[in-house]
Amino acid sequence: MIRTIPFALATAFAGSAHAAIPLAACNGPSATALAAAPHALEARAVWLNRELAKWPGAPTDGKFRLYHSPAAAIDAIVGRKVKGAAGALELAIANAVPQDAAERFKYLAAGPVLKLADQDLARLPALHREQLVLVREAPNGTILAATRLQAAGALDDLYAAAEQVPDLGATPSKKRTGFRLWAPTAQQAAVCLFDSGSGRAGAVHQLTMDAATGTWNAHVPADLSGRYYTYAVDVVTENAGLVRNLVTDPYSVSLSTDSQRSYIADLDADRLKPAGWDKERAPQTVKSAVDMAVYELHVRDFSRDDETVPQPKRGKYAAFGETDSNGMRHLKALAKAGMTDIHLLPVYDIASVPEKNCALPRPAGAPDADTQQALVRKTARTDCYNWGYDPWHYNAPEGSYASDAQDGARRIVEFREMVMNLHRAGLRVGMDVVYNHTFVAGQDAKSVLDRIVPGYYHRLNATGGIERSTCCDNTATENRMMGKLMIDSTVLWARHYKIDSFRFDLMGHQPRATMERLQAAVDQAAGRSVQLLGEGWNFGEVANGARFVQASQLSLNGSGIGTFSDRARDAVRGGGAGDSGEALVGRQGWINGLVYDANAKAGTRPALELLRAADMVRIGLAGTLRSYPLATFDGSTRKLEDIDYSGQPAGYASAPGEVVNYVENHDNQTLWDNNALKLPLETSSAERARVQVLALATTAFSQGIAYYHAGVDILRSKSLDRNSFNSGDWFNRLDWTYRTNFFGTGLPPADDNAKDWPLFKPLLGNAALRPQPADIAFARDAFRDLLAIRAGTTLLRLRTAEDVAQRLRFFNTGPQQEPTVIAATIDGKGYAGARFAGLTYLINVDKVAHVVTDAGLRGRQLRLHPVHTAANAGDKRAATAGYDSANGTFSIPPRTAVVFVED
Repeated sequence: MIRTIPFALATAFAGSAHAAIPLAACNGPSATALAAAPHALEARAVWLNRELAKWPGAPTDGKFRLYHSPAAAIDAIVGRKVKGAAGALELAIANAVPQDAAERFKYLAAGPVLKLADQDLARLPALHREQLVLVREAPNGTILAATRLQAAGALDDLYAAAEQVPDLGATPSKKRTGFRLWAPTAQQAAVCLFDSGSGRAGAVHQLTMDAATGTWNAHVPADLSGRYYTYAVDVVTENAGLVRNLVTDPYSVSLSTDSQRSYIADLDADRLKPAGWDKERAPQTVKSAVDMAVYELHVRDFSRDDETVPQPKRGKYAAFGETDSNGMRHLKALAKAGMTDIHLLPVYDIASVPEKNCALPRPAGAPDADTQQALVRKTARTDCYNWGYDPWHYNAPEGSYASDAQDGARRIVEFREMVMNLHRAGLRVGMDVVYNHTFVAGQDAKSVLDRIVPGYYHRLNATGGIERSTCCDNTATENRMMGKLMIDSTVLWARHYKIDSFRFDLMGHQPRATMERLQAAVDQAAGRSVQLLGEGWNFGEVANGARFVQASQLSLNGSGIGTFSDRARDAVRGGGAGDSGEALVGRQGWINGLVYDANAKAGTRPALELLRAADMVRIGLAGTLRSYPLATFDGSTRKLEDIDYSGQPAGYASAPGEVVNYVENHDNQTLWDNNALKLPLETSSAERARVQVLALATTAFSQGIAYYHAGVDILRSKSLDRNSFNSGDWFNRLDWTYRTNFFGTGLPPADDNAKDWPLFKPLLGNAALRPQPADIAFARDAFRDLLAIRAGTTLLRLRTAEDVAQRLRFFNTGPQQEPTVIAATIDGKGYAGARFAGLTYLINVDKVAHVVTDAGLRGRQLRLHPVHTAANAGDKRAATAGYDSANGTFSIPPRTAVVFVED
């Protein structure tokens, strides 16, 4: 709600002697208009630093003047003269731009660069707290053009010292509580104090601005721990004029229900620590990034439907403390087999789930009905479910997963208890973090950053609008204080919640330099190596280094930061993430029939496609390493960086730890659903389970980091939903009793899937495409065997690119290969942790057995891996594979992944 006060009163707020912000304001609406701007202007000009501004596309004739108004009263209409300004500064055409500014703003189109007079520079900090309008005038003073200015370049230059401020937020101690807020464009600010998360404000304290840093601060002579606060900030906004915003703290460490008030807490206080927290340590299972085997899990998915968890704890942090629940038994079994990490989908404070009285729809209907999705869509904005890629407060735990969202302490304590319980199950804990965008911006009530420093924290386009290539309002971590917020936030999670690794959503939208500073800061703060992984996709306004060197696949080599690889993923699965219509079915992959087992819509594909796909899978198995030499299907041997992948080098990493291998994560159809579309319809459910295990084997055997989606080992289905981020509990279920995978529980939500319903409907109605409990049990156990094989030897976790080049050798390659079989041998002699003198793996995706031979392995003493010959082996078929030492020949059963070892 926005309330407006008369302009006469607004000028009192905007004048040189501000009236103090009254206590009554603390109990008012989220925004109060102190003075409305006469009309909105685009922001086509850009501050390059404190003294230079560029106006792309503007002519150079005329006079350039910078008008200012503390009451946001400037009226600048082309053809008229400026009205409502309190004054103006002259600008001249500049002759040169400093190199750092030229590089930072290289993406701007051509246009005049304007310079303030030296004598006016001292006025700029104060003027940035007013409305600024840049005008190009005719000799008679009429307006030829007018624009606002994008301010980040000037603010970063003027307030560079703010980057070193250590105590942003609320910092309570025994005798006083400090508050510090970065708001360099605010005209005044105050902190409102509340005794609880729901009562009226009991006090207001005016904040004082520090001219060097642009921060506003106050100290209250009392320990206010356990109380709540908001800020009242008077600021000129882009379009709404001068407003008083009541806003929570971007550095909030906890909040009241639905994030209405920030919570005051010292995260080192004993009352916020579970018993034993200070001595708590993660399992020491990861010595190098390549040791990571990650299970990506959503907190609510994990226990919501687990009847062995007490009802009040289902879908909550507390469920991880139920050590004998079906879900925790499953996680402990994975840890015992070799899983090292749980990566939690976003658990910071999110904006899309009500923390009180969220809706709980009860869908029902036929396997191919649309009634289920209709009900889910009806309550999508008010139900209890969302993946969480909608950040509100980056530093606070999400309240909907706590037992009491109203109590700011509970979510802190229960989050820490969850971490401890996962550690005790043998698993490290990682977080999915989303610093590339915010849920909303501008004057929206759920906007935090933009209501404190308007126009600063987000990446802007040529007219001053916020870029939205990431789906939401893109942040600008190239700006000092947004970069600082991202770094400070990860440091907080690593230090105060013992987070072991971070998975960065759309990391390619961050600068590499900022990510490298973050890596150093988080390692230092944690006192240990904290692994950084992320999506290195190259797209949007930052693509191809348009604004900076990105933290993207091709730009991160040598950094030690891992990126998800789509090379082998798409070759294994078939097609791509953007497919729809018949392409979803016809574009088969290496595991589900490309060329060798065509489905009804695939048509006749050239054999060359299967050969290319097999080589792409080998590229993934070799860690997607730039320098690895691969004998390719055409008879040549080339480094992976010299092999084409859609116009990019197929190999992009400099070390195995820089690549994350996977075939399924939360995005897109699950592997089961993907194969329901692509495998021939007559494929039995038992064979479908085998195909799923083959895909998982490619990840287990690949050099680099292994990443798995929760439920992939129990054939998880989302009823063909390609994007279940807001599809409710119904389409995101997990069954730890291993009876069903939820395939055929209705047509998936129309928003992202309706165009493909005609394809989906007959599949969802086909009972033969639903796995039997025996199929789920097979996949579960065979997957654990794969984990055990990988965990048992460093040969599947080689440390360096040199190790991979020297020790990994593929055979059955080149023009005469059998492309449905990938085979490789790894030399283990003298390698720390190898356990074996050598290891050979083979994956046969065909429906029939195959024999392949390698002259280099003739006369060797190979035997089946002990996991395969154990009485409880998950895949009995693997034990029937054979090896003829005299000829170096391997016989591999249909649809089987098998490992041989040499002592």
